[in-house]
Amino acid sequence: MAGIYLHIPFCKQACYYCDFHFSTSLKRKEEMLISIKKELMLRKGELKNQKIETIYFGGGTPSLLSIRDLDAIFKVIYSNYNVVEKPEITLEANPDDLSESKIKELAKSPINRLSIGIQSFFEDDLKFMNRAHTAEESKKSLSLATRYFNNITIDLIYGVPNMSNGKWLENLQIAFEFGVPHISSYALTVEEKTALYNLIKKGKIPPVDENLALQHFNILVEETEKQGFVQYEISNFGKQGYFSKHNMSYWLGENYLGIGPSAHSFNGSERAWNVSNNAKYIKTLNENKLPLETEKLSVNNQFNECIMTGLRTIWGVDFNSIEQQFGLGYLIHLEKNAQPFIEKKLLKIQLNERGNSILTTTKEGKFLADGIASDLFII
Repeated sequence: MAGIYLHIPFCKQACYYCDFHFSTSLKRKEEMLISIKKELMLRKGELKNQKIETIYFGGGTPSLLSIRDLDAIFKVIYSNYNVVEKPEITLEANPDDLSESKIKELAKSPINRLSIGIQSFFEDDLKFMNRAHTAEESKKSLSLATRYFNNITIDLIYGVPNMSNGKWLENLQIAFEFGVPHISSYALTVEEKTALYNLIKKGKIPPVDENLALQHFNILVEETEKQGFVQYEISNFGKQGYFSKHNMSYWLGENYLGIGPSAHSFNGSERAWNVSNNAKYIKTLNENKLPLETEKLSVNNQFNECIMTGLRTIWGVDFNSIEQQFGLGYLIHLEKNAQPFIEKKLLKIQLNERGNSILTTTKEGKFLADGIASDLFII
């Protein structure tokens, strides 16, 4: 099975924390859509013998697209790729785009999963982030969306300066009341070249407090568990039957094709990424060329990726798979370097449903998973 990711690089305005590739100008939207469809056709051979199980519209803000725009893209995908009968098709959407008429149109389209960028249900947080929507629109969009879609995920951001634990808990309780079956929640991070980075550097807003983020993370884990969510990946919490199939393909090392400027692709041994420039992307495809670079992953890099993605999920790192894929030497390295973290109760070894030994993070180790993984890498 494989997936297709489509990067729609347009937004109404720039969120202060965002370092994804996007443009706030829609002047070249039609040219961009033509180029995206052309890239889909030029790259159809890359997944020739594989079935497409997931399609994901990310960005940017894909909900800026009209139903006509989306239908044109679907026509190209279904004409050139082998799509399963009932694929998971996700559209990322901002609350201010989700009028009732738009939601009704989306519900009649092939899209069967909405990912709504709520981020917070409080006005001051949204202004702090420079989000385009209001707190009222956050709630209204969910009230409408839950009438027409069963499969909905929302994004929430924690660790926001001046956000008390009580306020974070209230954010979660509001989400629970709407009955959404999936929540993706991330700590506010400061990336260079973002407005947030510059505002903190100039002393206009306080820096991010990692201790506050940890407190919020622990509240998140505890409260979602009470509500029957499974933390199947560090930042992703889903009810049974509502895990993100598309994102799971990333974490489980399955093949996916990334279409659009800045989009990444993976075929098991190689990674490819498109140019992060709208004008260059359009120009290159106008010349019937692909605007991408490719990197052949070394065995060490493939091993490191298995560790990084595995430790972020409930499926962990399977010792048998490591030995079969990379050899005994890599397994010995992993066991030796994992031991100090096991002794500190940040990692643990347990059996999976197949009876294989797997390495996973403990409750205390989850928040530190990326740092722990890097210490297990082979450089």
